[in-house]
Amino acid sequence: MNQHADPVVTTTQGTVRGLRRGRTLTFRNIPYAAPPRGAGRFAPPRPHEPWQGVRDATVPGPTAPQAERRLGDIDMTPYFGTGWSRGEDYLTVNVFTPATGAGDLPVMVFVHGGGFVAGSTRATLYDGYAFARDGVVLVTLNYRLGIAGFLDLPGAPANRGLLDVVAALRWVRENVAAFGGDPHNVTLFGQSAGATLVGGVLAAPEAAGLFHRAIVQSGSGLGAFTPEQAARVTRAAGEALSIEPSAAAFAGIPDQRLVEAAGQFTSIDLRTGTHGDPLIGLSPFSLVLDTQPAVSVAAGGAADVDLLVGTNTEEGNLYLVPVGKYATSTATDVEEAAARSHPDPARLVETYRASRPGASFAELRSAIMADALFGVGSRALADAHAIHSRSATYAYEFAWRSHALGGELGATHGVELPFVFDLADRAELSGPDALLGPDPAPADLATRVHETWIRFARTGDPGWDPYDTGRRATMRIDTEWTQVDDPLGQERQAWS
Repeated sequence: MNQHADPVVTTTQGTVRGLRRGRTLTFRNIPYAAPPRGAGRFAPPRPHEPWQGVRDATVPGPTAPQAERRLGDIDMTPYFGTGWSRGEDYLTVNVFTPATGAGDLPVMVFVHGGGFVAGSTRATLYDGYAFARDGVVLVTLNYRLGIAGFLDLPGAPANRGLLDVVAALRWVRENVAAFGGDPHNVTLFGQSAGATLVGGVLAAPEAAGLFHRAIVQSGSGLGAFTPEQAARVTRAAGEALSIEPSAAAFAGIPDQRLVEAAGQFTSIDLRTGTHGDPLIGLSPFSLVLDTQPAVSVAAGGAADVDLLVGTNTEEGNLYLVPVGKYATSTATDVEEAAARSHPDPARLVETYRASRPGASFAELRSAIMADALFGVGSRALADAHAIHSRSATYAYEFAWRSHALGGELGATHGVELPFVFDLADRAELSGPDALLGPDPAPADLATRVHETWIRFARTGDPGWDPYDTGRRATMRIDTEWTQVDDPLGQERQAWS
């Protein structure tokens, strides 16, 4: 690697120039696949054409087409970014690496969340400076979203957004050594929709050998739609655009219209005679699979990949507190949440009331939503991997509570990210309506969480007992760290 003031690296497609930040180097907007334009938006990712000269990798690039995304009273701009930055050449990666020139460093590849319809590498939460500072090559990536990424269309491959992630991993294998990384020590990690994508990649045969460890932060191994459910979304998309639901017809629709149309069918009932909606109505887009990732892992998929999987204690609060639906929750709301989530809602509510004596309607509603969206699918993935893998499985629960929005936000969905990226001191994350709340976040917690994620990437061991289906050892992460066994055993049994 060139060690001059402006670092220059040669990739398989061409040469890029990045920025030096103290002891780290940053390269932005490096293509890993060709621009998805026209009919190519509904095709598998293709190699990017080589370029001549030195490509400027010092400024952020375009993002996948998306609508601006808000969550009521909480400022989620650091999480989602500022929206759509236009440009076709958006299948790109950012690379953060130490400036030491050392080779064979552990590599971590991050997949952002955003409900399969939002997010990008431009979001400030995904600044990889701290990883590079601490001896890791961090790669963040954009992938196709919404209709282009996940609408199941006749004439197009399914799960194009997932195919993008696999293509980015191939780029990492071919190029990361030029940035000081070890292509034989790659950890794939993601959060929310990105974590569900990581679960999908775990189960994807075409990704075998491209990564060696995985971290699933608040995702689900049971989060995929069935083809029957996906067909309902496809019909609704065709009706919204007044076109035939086929790849050929969609290829002629501009991105702006696709983004607008995706916001017109968000309330489809995807429950069928045999399957519930794994996203309980929060998004019409997800992976589309005949077999859920956890089931594929149970059949031996990803047997050689070490896995760390976890959730946050109060995931569901993010979908209730900022929009004023938490404190006003009633018994009817609890019952409706259970009905959207479980074939026997009365038994589910009874179980949660028994296991959480004294819990308010708001707490019960949030807990049921959290398990439906993330908890059940995360536990299924951990169980499957622990039983059928030759590699280690570990579990965590992130329990630190944000005091945002009057103290109600709590240990909600996404609150662990500033600690993983060691950015908890960023001004935009603090305040009464910011993710971390008005009080200073504990700096030692950010240091420890960040170091733990890096330790797992380096060694495959985060520092606590492995997870098995007997003890289900889980590290509860707060200002104090406590290992507990099967922390939600009663509730787990209610979903089985």
